Amino acid sequence: MNPVEPHARGAVVAVAQSRGHHFSKRIALSIRLIVGLGVDGDAHAGATVKHRSRVARDPSQPNLRQVHLIQRELFDELRPRGFNIAPGDLGENVTTSGIDLLGLPVGTQLRLGTDAVVEITGLRNPCVQIDRFRPGLMAAVLDRAADGALIRKSGVMGVVIAGGDVRPGDAVAVKLPALPHVALGVV
Repeated sequence: MNPVEPHARGAVVAVAQSRGHHFSKRIALSIRLIVGLGVDGDAHAGATVKHRSRVARDPSQPNLRQVHLIQRELFDELRPRGFNIAPGDLGENVTTSGIDLLGLPVGTQLRLGTDAVVEITGLRNPCVQIDRFRPGLMAAVLDRAADGALIRKSGVMGVVIAGGDVRPGDAVAVKLPALPHVALGVV
């Protein structure tokens, strides 16, 4: 196992959850992460898929989207474009700062606070709901790389590998997986 990367430290800005299948999640004082399930009390918690579109295709698929994380820096990027987005608005459970979540490889472990650890499984693929929330937002969270590849900026998904409580102000420490690193794809 790799040690914690000393240059990759950040903080939890906000935490959120929703018992129902709503696009946005309510801000909370803390959330509890449960190993193999996700956020206690959240509609997307479970060992198998909980996102309605994925359940319709195959409800027995493993839930690789137990926890949704977004970097606060995305909100800062969107503000000048006319989108005033706050933590929880885009359905994330954890809003972070100081870490380039989108640049992490598959299998990266994020220690949130003292006990909880989320292993990154991939990128969130923004869907039509994002435009229903704010018209034009989908285009704002998508970009193109120099080679034409689509860049998705709407956060990362992960699974809980160590449980615990997570609160705003908690430290986030990054532990990279062994080489070779695999770039994040959509999950």
